[in-house]
Amino acid sequence: MTGHRPDPHADLTALATATDRLLADAAALGADDIAAPSRLPGWTRGHLLAHLARNADALVNVLAGRPMYPGEDARNADIERDADRPPAVHLDDLRTASDRFAEAAGRLTDAQWDTVVAFRNGVTGPAGAVPLRRWIEVELHHVDLDIGRTVAQLDQAFLRRAPGYLADRYRGHPAVPPLDLRADDGRQWVTGTPAPAGTAAPATALTVSGTPAALVGWLSGRTDGGDLAVDRATGAALPALPPL
Repeated sequence: MTGHRPDPHADLTALATATDRLLADAAALGADDIAAPSRLPGWTRGHLLAHLARNADALVNVLAGRPMYPGEDARNADIERDADRPPAVHLDDLRTASDRFAEAAGRLTDAQWDTVVAFRNGVTGPAGAVPLRRWIEVELHHVDLDIGRTVAQLDQAFLRRAPGYLADRYRGHPAVPPLDLRADDGRQWVTGTPAPAGTAAPATALTVSGTPAALVGWLSGRTDGGDLAVDRATGAALPALPPL
């Protein structure tokens, strides 16, 4: 298995559930909680909540064929500007931005989901992948908020979709060695530097195996991969992955 098929309608339904869960947990945060550090270096929980709101609006831009952000400086400035807002303002902004994204996605026809759209850093893909991309943001940043949710608690529906998405993001990446990823439910993905033509995986690929949650945690940079099994027949260790 070497990727994932976009399933925007199912992903939008799952995203709505994940967003409701995030909003419910965020509603319990006070001003001191918002100002406290998140799991992401240099970011408070307020930075994360601001990012999640602005990311929803950015993906509305993507679906409309506009640039995702005006530029990196503008993206970062918006997050810094909004990070220190009161909890109620954060919550209302995140809820309304999430609703705007859901409404924009709900207006797309089946044919429009096949349109190629542009994300940040030159990344392109079908519009049908956008709901999953947003779902990934919501689930992983919910963990990053450090308010009780962990990688081990990620839903099975999410774990059926996320490993293929994350593996795809590293396919062909020059800083990632050839990897043969194997989940303990029998699924498999090839990622990293390209395999030779006509082969499923290079002979020197490092085999990394574990639960879907363990693979997602490592591929997303949320865990160190210590709960994964690594075939070190080639003498290689589990590599440090670059940020997505």
